[in-house]
Amino acid sequence: MRIHSVSDDGSTTPADGGDQAFFDPVGYGNGPDDNVTDTAESAAVTHHTITIDGTEIPYTATAGHLVTVDPSSSQPNAKMFYVAFTKDAQQEETRPVTFFYNGGPGSSAVFVLLGSFAPRRIKTKMPDFTPPAPYSMEDNPDSLIDTSDLVFVNPVGTGYSAAVAPHKNREFWGVDQDAESLKQFIKRYLTKNSRWNSPKFLFGESYGTARSCVLAYRLHEDGVDLNGITLLSSILDYRQSGNPIGLLPTAAADAWYHKRLGITPPPADLATFMAEVEEFALGDYLAALQAFPKFDPAVLDKLAAYTGIDKIVLTSWSLYIGWPFLTTLLQDRNRALGAYDGRVTGIDSGIAGKVDPNSGGNDPTMAAVSGVYTAMWNWYLEEQLKFTSDSAFTDLNDQVFLSWDFSHVDPTGAKQGPDSFYTAGDLAALMAINVDLKVLSANGYYDFVTPQYQTVLDLQQMPLDDPTVRQNLSIRFYQSGHMVYLDGNSRTALKQDLVHLYDVVTSDEAAMSRILTLWKSKG
Repeated sequence: MRIHSVSDDGSTTPADGGDQAFFDPVGYGNGPDDNVTDTAESAAVTHHTITIDGTEIPYTATAGHLVTVDPSSSQPNAKMFYVAFTKDAQQEETRPVTFFYNGGPGSSAVFVLLGSFAPRRIKTKMPDFTPPAPYSMEDNPDSLIDTSDLVFVNPVGTGYSAAVAPHKNREFWGVDQDAESLKQFIKRYLTKNSRWNSPKFLFGESYGTARSCVLAYRLHEDGVDLNGITLLSSILDYRQSGNPIGLLPTAAADAWYHKRLGITPPPADLATFMAEVEEFALGDYLAALQAFPKFDPAVLDKLAAYTGIDKIVLTSWSLYIGWPFLTTLLQDRNRALGAYDGRVTGIDSGIAGKVDPNSGGNDPTMAAVSGVYTAMWNWYLEEQLKFTSDSAFTDLNDQVFLSWDFSHVDPTGAKQGPDSFYTAGDLAALMAINVDLKVLSANGYYDFVTPQYQTVLDLQQMPLDDPTVRQNLSIRFYQSGHMVYLDGNSRTALKQDLVHLYDVVTSDEAAMSRILTLWKSKG
């Protein structure tokens, strides 16, 4: 039995200097007018090992809070909860650090933490429903801990993160306000952990990709230049949300998976088939939409073959492929497709056809994994990471989304939004300045929420003309959904692509030197 001493802040430290548990008595309200007065930067610290590709890696897990400050007054304005996994005994200059977050807006980092590249991961039955407890976790052979330290950040109003009085949560719920808050968190983390000279990366999912574009440019303006960004399941131009041109290839992929294509024989290779559908979408299909109701009947025939939807129904939709597709493709089986992953189906209660794509708690995809996420997060945080609290952990906060300010001041000083919110321009501006920045766009074929082809179009059309700089952008596709990493084969493939990204960045000594010089010139 270990003997622990208890400190005034609730932490327990073993007499032998090992793991440090922490009980947090602070109440973290997630409403728009909530805040806290406590500004302690306390944490639970535990030590672990994992074996990846035959190599044992010792690492430290830190779960706790950092306090950010208002940049003008330097007074505390937010207390932000994070979980960091850091490989032991590494040098600052050679060890990358990656900041992860989900999207929403209003999502905590629990989804990307438990599902993607942390040292431990949940086991699901995806694309099938994961049955109720008992659940299990396992060491993650696809973890990035062999390549980078990993910091999972929960924005204000999610997890155990809250504004510090007299500030209120709602002050952080907007495009630019959120990016400013995350910028301050990253700077605080770099300072407290002596990581200013480490290679730095961002990893954002869903709305987190829009966040990354705005955050990355703001970091540059404040003297923090990044080495790489991963955009997972992107939404970079809200003006194109629901664009049938971008959605059509995803609908075709869903029809292909469920064997509903009107093509004989069916295509053997999904990637090749997607290229064919994309050419049709931007060509004949776009022309037919513009000409409707006067269009070439051959286009309707091909659209029906690609989507598995009857021609009469397609005509009633004015040829528009949209959310009704999810409840129509398998209507004869009384099944609806998951918007977040079209491979997943649920008994059709009409939810999938109405679900808000920015929340989606009752989407068949989220319903298939919400139980295992909730149970295993509480188990992992309390029993493995040794952080406990009387407060409820806020994994998804709809109040954030409903209160979100989608207006944005872009790098040119122009004010956007809220209906014309666009961040690919921020990314283009940054890539033109930091010409060594590498960007990986990762997308699932079965994602109806942030369709992969719409991401391609957004990135093709962003204002970045220099062909040399454009070579720093790569796009990869996986046979998975919005949460690409929940598919085992796709997670492994994405890990390989990420390792390649990090290897390219960290092996280019000249580029590393230029980024360091750029940072010092702003410091």
